Amino acid sequence: MRIRDITSLAWDQIKRRKVVTALCMTGISIGCASLIVAMSVGESAQQYSLDEMNRNFKMNEITVKPNVGISTKGSGTSKKGNFDRGRLTKQKIELIKKLPHVTAVAPFMQVESFDMITIDNNSNYVEVLGTDLQSLTSFDKSFEQGGPSDAVGTVVLNHGATIGLMDVDTVNKMMERLQEDPYNDSLIQQFNNLNMKSSKLYQQQIQYRYFNTEFEENTVSSSLRVTGILKQPDGVSRGDAAYDKKAYVSLETALLLSEEFGLKGESPETQSYDSMLVKVDSQDYVAQVEGQIQRLILSTETNLYHQVEVNEKFKMIKKTALGIGLFILVIASISIIVAMTMSTHQRRKQIGIMKVLGSNLWQIRNMFIAEAALLGLLGGAIGVLISYLTISGVNELLATTSIIPLGESTTGMVISISVKNIPLGIAFAVMTGVLSGIYPAISASNTNALVAIKKD
Repeated sequence: MRIRDITSLAWDQIKRRKVVTALCMTGISIGCASLIVAMSVGESAQQYSLDEMNRNFKMNEITVKPNVGISTKGSGTSKKGNFDRGRLTKQKIELIKKLPHVTAVAPFMQVESFDMITIDNNSNYVEVLGTDLQSLTSFDKSFEQGGPSDAVGTVVLNHGATIGLMDVDTVNKMMERLQEDPYNDSLIQQFNNLNMKSSKLYQQQIQYRYFNTEFEENTVSSSLRVTGILKQPDGVSRGDAAYDKKAYVSLETALLLSEEFGLKGESPETQSYDSMLVKVDSQDYVAQVEGQIQRLILSTETNLYHQVEVNEKFKMIKKTALGIGLFILVIASISIIVAMTMSTHQRRKQIGIMKVLGSNLWQIRNMFIAEAALLGLLGGAIGVLISYLTISGVNELLATTSIIPLGESTTGMVISISVKNIPLGIAFAVMTGVLSGIYPAISASNTNALVAIKKD
């Protein structure tokens, strides 16, 4: 008996025994769908977490800082000379720019936090950072207004630096009123509204005020022009953005401000930087680039450990999901065993006639196993359809129930079925059918032909 004949006989039995077929296929299809859905949810949740981490933690970026902890055993050098070796200098930055897979570099010189004063005498404290202003857009910072300028005496403000600017008199009056009546909700709300109010600073002149502890007096800088305002970062609420107040100036302007306030005495030729951001074209090369930077006697930090932690956690989740799917398939296999065993007893006469006509044990067993495999294949195909319908419903539910706070533009999780999960689910369904059909096949092949024909 050829394979085609065995398959044809198995298919005829499937079509004839509609109740048994329906029961078996129901169990297998539910089990297969559960397996595919469970794996897809686990993979989609993992990918969503990795995407969110990459957006929030910048997995393809390296933070570089001076290395002040170099060992000098046996070197005979002084501590200052040792520190000079670990400094983040212009020469090292140029070397890092030429490294393979490095797409952008942004050195930072932390000047100080100053009281920023506008022309209408409003003020607020901001952190002033010197950097290459042209590199801001390379690190996912987009401009709401204007853009960077190479001219000395210009400044780029982030979105938070434009929020909450108030004049000193208004602040003092509000604080006095709040001290007199600290539980006045109207006053608190009014003060909060002032703290969240935006000021139009684009192309305006600003100055920085700094309290010099040496002379115990306020020093005011020369005027700077605002040439750009950065957009509010995606996924960051307006309230959180209001607490992050930064002003970016060119490295030349940062040195001039330091000189005006007497903060640093280094010349531009010997100037070192407080930190630097390095962007790599792919996070697969982050570790490689990090190792090359460390050879320059610099300290580095990355966020790759977040990815390792997430992958470890989701390995357990995916194993649990796979276990749930397999458990349901095991339950389905029991129903197949019961249904096909009952079918074996009902088909004793047929089995007896096949034996009388010359069919051997392997042919009878193969017919039952082929029947079980076809049931698994059909159940797996229906399970794939059910899994797509289930995932579609879950995505609609996630879309309708997701709550995105005002001012945030983040996207919710979307569950998708990986292409590799479809053949995997069908393979498990067919394997479940085959394994479940082994016992009924053995039972059928052991049927005594004469007794079966005589009884029926």
